[in-house]
Amino acid sequence: MSSGRLKNRSRSTLSKAQPVPADAGANCATAELAIGGMTCAACSARIERQLNKLPGVEAVVNLPAERAQIRFDPAQVDVDRLIATIVKTGFTATPSSADTRGEEKERKEAAYRAEVKRFWIALALTLPLIAQMPFMFGPAGHVDVLPRGLQFALATPVQFWIGWRFYVGGWNALRGGSGNMDVLVALGTTMAWGYSTVVLFFALTHHHVYYEASATVITLVLLGKILEARAKAKTSAAIEALMKLQPQTAFVERGEQIVELPVASLIPGDVIVVRPGEAVPVDGTVLSGNSSANEAMLTGESLPVAKAPGDKVFAATINGDGLLRCKATGVGAHTLLAGIIRLVEQAQGSKAPVQRLVDQVAAIFVPVVTAIALITFIAWWALAGDFTQALVNAVAVLVIACPCALGLATPTAIMVGTGLGARAGILIKNAQALELAEKINVLVVDKTGTLTQGKPMVTDVIDTKVGAGRMECPAWGTAAVILELAASLEQGSTHPLAAALVAAAKLQGLTLETPQEVLSTPGKGLTGRVADQTIRVGSPRWMIEQGLALPDLAALTGKSIVVVATENEVIGLIGIADPLRETSRAAIARLKQLGVEVVMLTGDNQATAAAIAAEAGVSRHEAEVLPGEKASHVAALKAVGKVVGMAGDGINDAPALAAADVSFAMGAGADVAMEAADVTLMRDDLNSVADAISLSRATLAKIRQNLFWAFIYNVLGIPLAALGFLNPVVAGAAMAMSSVSVVSNSLLLRRWKPERN
Repeated sequence: MSSGRLKNRSRSTLSKAQPVPADAGANCATAELAIGGMTCAACSARIERQLNKLPGVEAVVNLPAERAQIRFDPAQVDVDRLIATIVKTGFTATPSSADTRGEEKERKEAAYRAEVKRFWIALALTLPLIAQMPFMFGPAGHVDVLPRGLQFALATPVQFWIGWRFYVGGWNALRGGSGNMDVLVALGTTMAWGYSTVVLFFALTHHHVYYEASATVITLVLLGKILEARAKAKTSAAIEALMKLQPQTAFVERGEQIVELPVASLIPGDVIVVRPGEAVPVDGTVLSGNSSANEAMLTGESLPVAKAPGDKVFAATINGDGLLRCKATGVGAHTLLAGIIRLVEQAQGSKAPVQRLVDQVAAIFVPVVTAIALITFIAWWALAGDFTQALVNAVAVLVIACPCALGLATPTAIMVGTGLGARAGILIKNAQALELAEKINVLVVDKTGTLTQGKPMVTDVIDTKVGAGRMECPAWGTAAVILELAASLEQGSTHPLAAALVAAAKLQGLTLETPQEVLSTPGKGLTGRVADQTIRVGSPRWMIEQGLALPDLAALTGKSIVVVATENEVIGLIGIADPLRETSRAAIARLKQLGVEVVMLTGDNQATAAAIAAEAGVSRHEAEVLPGEKASHVAALKAVGKVVGMAGDGINDAPALAAADVSFAMGAGADVAMEAADVTLMRDDLNSVADAISLSRATLAKIRQNLFWAFIYNVLGIPLAALGFLNPVVAGAAMAMSSVSVVSNSLLLRRWKPERN
């Protein structure tokens, strides 16, 4: 990997503030809020529903991350109103940013420690109740091992002190117009505790008490929440690891001295010194020194990258064995690392289309379960005549039907998957792209910079007028001057072929003139005045369109051909070759193994396109395709039912990237390509596209597994509880484990590894 891999990235979309979609309007603003008090999918769905009722607001709430990503019109609402709406709904909300992450983490850790402490207290109070359970059912029937008064004394603190959170959460949910897990737990345990208390105080000795059920359910639910919190923390491990990479101090030149300063105090233009083995503190440009850098945290590629004066360096990359003096160009929130963190968080906070089904189920889940519990109670009491059994079965229905697992099934897998992608140099903008990538069956690729190295080299300069009289400018009779004219006209272009012309001219020591009256025809060529003459430089196809006769092109078969002409005739041909990337052929073969057909689209001539396609193993290609035509080709593939991915790196690829179902921008590409793409690949290697598709398939497989287990718990558990086959204690244990199993299954995704050739 060359040091130029990320040269265009210093002010790319990754290092800007949180992106606002192009269709959001000029007045669109974004906010990220940390939310407290959510317990299940119904909670996050209710917050979303209330926020989205506000004018000009579009919100997405992530349950495991406990955050809301909000896009809003500041002319209609402000952040204070957004927070007030969430608080009114029954939750807490505070603005979240990179600066507040430390405080948020400390608050979560403090809350977690308090939760663990309450659990141990609840367990100490509940264990005596659990210990008596094996002795309660003997030949003589139900026997109380512990006095009922002692059972009341043990269960009541668990019910109303340890379990107070469920009453608060349930009340807030009902006040907001819906139900959640807290409603089910509070209702079920209160019924068991209340019935037992009536039996105790009215001395109904012939009836059973169920203090052990109410206390055990609350303790088990609390244990499930603790295990769930620990597992959820691991799903965001990738973000935590990225944040820890950022150095806290830097050695900065101040006059004649080098002083150690906090990174937060640096500004663009500061000159920093990076010693061997140290992490680079900011994005910058090497002023002096030679070394290498480990950029694996950006690209996933561990091979060191050579660094010399003029090369870019990036925050958190590791310097090799040389001393570097660098000028800071991006600091704080404007480094590539900070941009990656924002992009990963944005993806983790987004929703996959499959989540819509979960949201629809969660919206009606609690009312339906409550109705089932009521029907269970009435049916058992009316048909069996057993009030106690009817109550127990109704409580079991309420307890086992917690929708926690359902709410965690999709977002936990998304968080793990996008985090893994970031570590492998695959930056996924949103969950929709992650889901769609699984379905890609056609990948459209650009040639230059995607299949090839993107560094074309001039191999041939042919003077087509040798021997002919040149009255206007006899100097045109040399190949060097043809190259000089073409390079002079093209020196303002960003096209790779233009760069090759300019580089070749400079290598020959030619003097380039400033062109005048330059007119660009996108995808075809340039017209302008050089040396007081009108010069055209462009493709053979364009020259034919201009009515110019072309000489025999056979000598340049398999190469990109640049035609140089005056206003009336062709005066020279320039052959340019762009070597195939070493990994392209293996990547194409791997994509085919994944069931993905690769189609190469290029603006180059047919002969060159065919030669590159054959070398890369691409069976289908289209040559001399203009930028707008690339998008049309993508649209045509979609029209016949294909799920189309597009990989490219140039400005001319942006329309096709935008038209594709899932688009991949190569890491060294132009900013506009990365802006249009759904996935940015930090490595200039099509293997990263195969990795992204593989990661998508692995993530979606986990989501399907999670949804299966989440639904199966309820599909099987609720009928069993309603029919009397589950008591509340078993139901509480099953409910707690359902959430833990779903999150743990998502964590198994961390076994996925990108393939390395």
